[in-house]
Amino acid sequence: YELKSKKSKLSNIINDGAYKTMIERINSEDNPNFFLLTYSKELTVNNFLIIPKHFFKPDIIVKRKPLPATAKRAGWVGCNIDLRQIPESGRVFLVKNQQVIPRDDVTQQFQKTLFLREQTTASRGWTLDIWKCIDRLDTHFSLKQVYAFTDELKLKHPENNYIPDKIRQQLQVLRDKGIIEFVSRGHYRKLY
Repeated sequence: YELKSKKSKLSNIINDGAYKTMIERINSEDNPNFFLLTYSKELTVNNFLIIPKHFFKPDIIVKRKPLPATAKRAGWVGCNIDLRQIPESGRVFLVKNQQVIPRDDVTQQFQKTLFLREQTTASRGWTLDIWKCIDRLDTHFSLKQVYAFTDELKLKHPENNYIPDKIRQQLQVLRDKGIIEFVSRGHYRKLY
């Protein structure tokens, strides 16, 4: 695991180290889980959460500009982690807003996502992209609403000419894994 901590509010962008190293770690078999900790000036834990390693994919790593020629490490390229690209279920809080989350709740949320580890990087990327789209919808949603993300998904996956088919496939994956529930033809409900 890796721990990132700071004395401030939890933000959507987390500073990290070298871009190339981070991309190599994400694509490797031993990529780490990330713990994020925020604390007050009185050293009280405000938030403590884990982002399981199976939620990391290359497009959540944002390349920073190389350091200028005047810098001690001129040319070095760092990165940021964009937490906005991670579905809400991928943020497993142990402490949220200074409230300790019950152990069983933490365990259940973490275990519910373990199926992602069984997927290839490419299929996991699709599952996470569709999951992230669903996060933006109400608890009850329709297939038509998910289809509204087609253009956005096409930008992320320009090589795929069958986006609606992929959407339906990934909704089935999320249904089979208990993340969403099929209610009636073309209608679903989130289970998280």
